[in-house]
Amino acid sequence: IACVLSGLPESIIAAACARSGQSVLHVDSRNYYGGNWASFSFSGLLSWIKENQQKTDIGDECEDWRKLILENEDVISLSKKDRTIEHVEDFCFGDQDSAEDVEEAGALPKLPVFGASGAEGVAQESEKECPPMESALPEAASREPEKATGTEPASAMEGNDTEISSENEGSQSTALGESALELGKTEAAPSENSAQEPKKITYSQIVREGRRFNIDLVSKLLYSRGLLIDLLIKSNVSRYAEFKNATRILAFREGKVEQVPCSRADVFNSRQLTMVEKRMLMKFLTFCLDYEQHPDEYQDYENSTFAQFLRTQKLTPSLQHFILHSIAMVSENDCSTLEGLQATKKFLQCLGRYGNTPFLFPLYGQGEIPQCFCRMCAVFGGIYCLRHSVQCLVVDKESGRCKAIVDHFGQRISANYFIVEDSYLSESICKNVCYRQISRAVLITDQSVLNTDAEQQISILTVPPVDVGKPAVCVIELCSSTMTCMKDTYLVHLTCPSTKTAREDLEPVVQKLFNLNTEKETENEEQEKPRVLWAVYFNMRDSSGVDRNSYDGLPSNVYVCSGPDSALGNDCAVKQAETIFQEMFPTEEFCPPPPNPEDIIYDEDEIAAEESGFSNSPDTKPEPSTEESSSGGSTAVKKEDDEE
Repeated sequence: IACVLSGLPESIIAAACARSGQSVLHVDSRNYYGGNWASFSFSGLLSWIKENQQKTDIGDECEDWRKLILENEDVISLSKKDRTIEHVEDFCFGDQDSAEDVEEAGALPKLPVFGASGAEGVAQESEKECPPMESALPEAASREPEKATGTEPASAMEGNDTEISSENEGSQSTALGESALELGKTEAAPSENSAQEPKKITYSQIVREGRRFNIDLVSKLLYSRGLLIDLLIKSNVSRYAEFKNATRILAFREGKVEQVPCSRADVFNSRQLTMVEKRMLMKFLTFCLDYEQHPDEYQDYENSTFAQFLRTQKLTPSLQHFILHSIAMVSENDCSTLEGLQATKKFLQCLGRYGNTPFLFPLYGQGEIPQCFCRMCAVFGGIYCLRHSVQCLVVDKESGRCKAIVDHFGQRISANYFIVEDSYLSESICKNVCYRQISRAVLITDQSVLNTDAEQQISILTVPPVDVGKPAVCVIELCSSTMTCMKDTYLVHLTCPSTKTAREDLEPVVQKLFNLNTEKETENEEQEKPRVLWAVYFNMRDSSGVDRNSYDGLPSNVYVCSGPDSALGNDCAVKQAETIFQEMFPTEEFCPPPPNPEDIIYDEDEIAAEESGFSNSPDTKPEPSTEESSSGGSTAVKKEDDEE
């Protein structure tokens, strides 16, 4: 198997193939894992911004590779220019006094108020001076000093895999283990004064503390009963990562941000709902859990939108708003009644598995997940090559199947199956493909959109459409305990389907929620809002809905994976990976769990050598360590991992 690029679907496929005994070569022209699923340190993100603003074509490093093509073979050239990212705009709203401080330390050019992309050099130097991160999580803290500096993204660096204890006691609902559950709980300490002004954060501080940031290109959460969590548990890949439970669901209504009660305890403890509203909400949510058993309640509204159906259910306007935008999280104009009921049921079914919300977030960012599957692939023999571009696919004229790839060194590498990310395909192959776009924004702010006594909050907020024809915007706010930002700051991700450029789509929402004023004196209303310190906007290609037949002249044994989609969860990537794997190997199990220690069969010569005391391998002992025993009997994986 030859995989080109290391995004989430490709990484899952590579891990599944390696686990089933296939030989896997995984190459990526980038110098980091994850592609558009990656996470970056602050300096790494600045370098990524500069790279995508310049957009230069890469020339052939080896001009003789065409000599490797035989007379009975054709060539499908691959693209050397990434066209998946457009309209990248970055802005610094920090005090310009800070730029002078950094200039003295690292010769940073004076930074204008708008356009922060000139700071890569000083960011790299400043991050080297950054002291080790102080963390309340000992497992996470122990790995921070291992992270590299410079333009490497956080998810690409060696040594940043984190084990999670996955104690399987016979129930899948507890398979992520007690340690994961404890991590999912809010590690919130009451603030001394929740009304006090936030600490002043300067741009130079952000640059110097850049290693503390792990900024995702794609913003997603994991449904606690979603396909990705089930796959992480089944394959035991969950032990390579740590997770934290999202702590609250927010709503934006009548110009204010407020917390949404979604669990039974939240509903009955809520002070913003009257007793009548609590009964209304609980009755409707109970109906949604088994709506299939009561078709007479909704069948008359199957051709209506979910919003229209809610208006008939004796719900107050505030409850309709909460259900539509914060629980179902669907579009007001486009979502049918059945789709809304399905989304509400999925939300409710995920409640209570690991906390009071349905969502988990991986510590150190979403970019950890592809790397976890890459690690599993490597443990079972997969070979990884970063900074290794592919020139072309070699196709046999008679059979029409792909035979090999030719890399930028002029090497010809043969394989039976080829996995290619959509961005690597040339314009001639994609000429009939119609792509959608995702609008993304990433903000660094000085306080939360909704301050409470508990400072360490992971929040998800859906902002209704600002104007007619505009999409709703999903906002995910991350605190420093997620290991994605420095202390006293918040990392805010905004995502929506594109109608225009990312800045045009998302800036109206940013202005409603945050203070963009760089002047010291602002109105009282603006002072109450969180202040944006730095921001970046960009558009990302969404190729998730493209049919395989849309690609022109693609060999039958070449499979195309899409980039990230605009949905909140990861179900699309997992479904795509499983579908491709089953097409290649219909009789093999998809990502089976690793063998238990007692199931390992050793070679007779190896056993004899060990018994006689002449064993050369200290890792052949079948007895698991204490750490391995606590991870649910994963000795086989651990042993091979050590050998790697």
